[in-house]
Amino acid sequence: MDLIALESLLDNTSFGVLLVTMLLYWIGAAFPNLPYLATLGTTGMAIANLCMATLLGSRWLEAGYFPLSNLYESLFFLAWGITTIHFIAERMSRSRLVGVVTSPVAMGITAFAALSLPVEMQQSAPLVPALKSNWLMMHVSVMMLSYSTLMVGSAIAIGFLIVTRGQKVELKGSSVGTGSFRDRIKQKTTKTSSTDNVFASASSTGNTAVLDLPQTETVTLSPERLSLADTLDNISYRVIGLGFPLLTIGIIAGGVWANEAWGSYWSWDPKETWAFITWLVFAAYLHARITRGWQGRKPAILAAIGFVVVWVCYLGVNLLGKGLHSYGWFL
Repeated sequence: MDLIALESLLDNTSFGVLLVTMLLYWIGAAFPNLPYLATLGTTGMAIANLCMATLLGSRWLEAGYFPLSNLYESLFFLAWGITTIHFIAERMSRSRLVGVVTSPVAMGITAFAALSLPVEMQQSAPLVPALKSNWLMMHVSVMMLSYSTLMVGSAIAIGFLIVTRGQKVELKGSSVGTGSFRDRIKQKTTKTSSTDNVFASASSTGNTAVLDLPQTETVTLSPERLSLADTLDNISYRVIGLGFPLLTIGIIAGGVWANEAWGSYWSWDPKETWAFITWLVFAAYLHARITRGWQGRKPAILAAIGFVVVWVCYLGVNLLGKGLHSYGWFL
């Protein structure tokens, strides 16, 4: 079997395995009394991760350079990074819901790469002169890993929003988002009724005054959802906290490479601009968590916005217009 046939087999296998894995995680979430489904889901993620690693390694051997030269290769590198970070997040959270939100993201990426891209865009080609640099591995691989990590953290935050949908949840814990907050999670709903009376003693007359005031009820989440919401909020913060330094290092490395290639550290190219916007969004998220003490739905909404911004930075810029980073639709 030649390398091209092997790569075709591996990319289709990755898609098929991730599709089955996604269904296993979703069925396991719907029927929590079937714990073996979570194990099968983790196994599926491992198989898909291995298939994509083998595919990328095969491309490396075939082309003779790090496999990030076009959109096809970068999509599979992105999916490989998501499945890798998935294991870190799942180990930290010990929750099957991590796979519920990460598996469809990885599956969608592999489906687009294997089934939607034209054949000519899937084939490896010689590097253009500007990309023949060791910075290709340093800058692009770190940026792609940061995208993967931030996507996983943001997807978990979206999972938190789904778990707490329709509820005003406040997490009252430490400002850095670590530790357990289960005893201090509150869900509040407020209603006003004209029949709700608060009695106060009138000291001057000795009589009793009747005041019509709003009444606040405190309703707690079920213990299972309470624990899950706490875990997802904490893991989302930790994963994004891992992805943000990677994004920072990748941007700095890109600036150094840009100076070598184009004679300028920063050119406000569309890709550079959106990378900076992405950095600002997640910097605001971490600032809100660490300095402002935000936890719960507010930072989760900000992380969900970050999920969209990462996709615009990675793929949307190439669809909307050309720029200095438009070599093969990947950077």
